[in-house]
Amino acid sequence: MYLFEQFGMEGEELFRYSSLTDLNFPLHFHRAYEIMVVEKGEMVVKIEEREYTLRANEAVFIFPNQLHEFSTLDHSVCKAFIFSPELIGHFFSAYKSSVPINNKFMVDDIPLKDEFPTVYAQKGLLYNYCDRLIQTTSFESIKVTSKRKIIQNILVYIDNHYQDDCTLRDVSKSIQYDYAYLSKLFYHYTNLTFTTYLNRYRLTQAAYLLLNSEEAVSEVAQKCGYKTLRTFNRNFKAFKNVSPTVFRENNEFSEKNLDK
Repeated sequence: MYLFEQFGMEGEELFRYSSLTDLNFPLHFHRAYEIMVVEKGEMVVKIEEREYTLRANEAVFIFPNQLHEFSTLDHSVCKAFIFSPELIGHFFSAYKSSVPINNKFMVDDIPLKDEFPTVYAQKGLLYNYCDRLIQTTSFESIKVTSKRKIIQNILVYIDNHYQDDCTLRDVSKSIQYDYAYLSKLFYHYTNLTFTTYLNRYRLTQAAYLLLNSEEAVSEVAQKCGYKTLRTFNRNFKAFKNVSPTVFRENNEFSEKNLDK
């Protein structure tokens, strides 16, 4: 997956489309819109306080800054569209102060990667999904509570510091909130301790680098905040059930098949 919190900050018309297998990604948010479409299997998506189960040809439309997470219990193949608000400027202007009451909608066909040779093709697809969402649900005004803002600040801190030493006490000093209060609040929102979340976040970023770079496993481990390769290998295998090397080899093969 992408470095979520940083994507879409450039103020340009950016569009990314990828095929993802057995996706798991912890709670996060970003300025970009995101549309996740399930092609095969089943996925659970939590957006703010709502939880959706997606099966084949079902999708969610995630708005900028909505807290969300993905989990696959057994198996899933999905398509992810991540794009800047500027790419659908008219829709963004109309709904920038709102969020969907129901983020879930249906799609008929799932497009292939080579069906978007131009920005006009990209906009055509995205505005079609905008229309489907509008026909499916109503909207409500954005509500940002102080607790939610604290969680956003914690997630931003993690995204900026997961490559280095990063502890909840560091976060507490940075955003000037009581450590014990942050610990309880973070667990309430994520159902994870800060340390467990940080480890999963690092491993998710590592998985992305293994599939999208040619860096050695040791370099990926270091870049994702692991001081020893042994710890990284042990944690990665517990997370993905295979070693980093096998994960890279298996998924490179899968991606080649998906692109055919």
